[in-house]
Amino acid sequence: TRQLAFDLPVRSARGRGDYFAAPSNAAALAAVEGWRDWPDGRLVLVGDAGAGKSHLTQVWLAQCPGARSIPAADLSADDVPALARAPLAVEGAEAVAGDPLAERALLHLVNLMGVERQPLLLTARRAPGLWPAVLPDLASRLQAMSLARIEPPCDLLLAAVLVKLFADRQLAVSPALVGWLVPRIERSLAAAADVVASLDAAALAEGRALTLPFALRVLDRSGADGQDGAPVLPERR
Repeated sequence: TRQLAFDLPVRSARGRGDYFAAPSNAAALAAVEGWRDWPDGRLVLVGDAGAGKSHLTQVWLAQCPGARSIPAADLSADDVPALARAPLAVEGAEAVAGDPLAERALLHLVNLMGVERQPLLLTARRAPGLWPAVLPDLASRLQAMSLARIEPPCDLLLAAVLVKLFADRQLAVSPALVGWLVPRIERSLAAAADVVASLDAAALAEGRALTLPFALRVLDRSGADGQDGAPVLPERR
């Protein structure tokens, strides 16, 4: 008998103590925490979807007095003078690329924050040199910024993130389950989030404990049926 599965909010821990340092993200973490030494007070943080850019942004917001964040999609030229008066993070900054009005707003923000001597953090999936920016002045300013990159996670980090993601959903899982998943899912934090969500949904629907045999059955079924989720895969080589 399948049970009703309610879409309850997931508590995502985003403090510094919840951020796991590993060789793949150590340089980015050091760069963010060393914000007082950013050249010209600017940094671009780059990483794949789900790599942990938002978490690192929260770490920076907590450490930089008066800092706030805004999605790049919400950036407006009318808001730039007020935004430039305090430290700011613009998340998903590549979203402005190809939109002349948005590009001009970001260019104005970069320039004005330099005048105000306020720290500016931009996050993006790709380095600015790969954005299809239209304005040459914006492209040159972005490419002159210091860049910190979050690399794909190592197995140790992937295991730690899986444990955290399960804990965020108040799920207690065995080390055996985590150890089995790590070498079999795509080496990305987005893939880890997807597999945890799939297993959580299945456990809720069936009213089952999240054991290794149950996970094997769920993931094998997802792969065989072509459903969303992470199918059972052989170990990475």
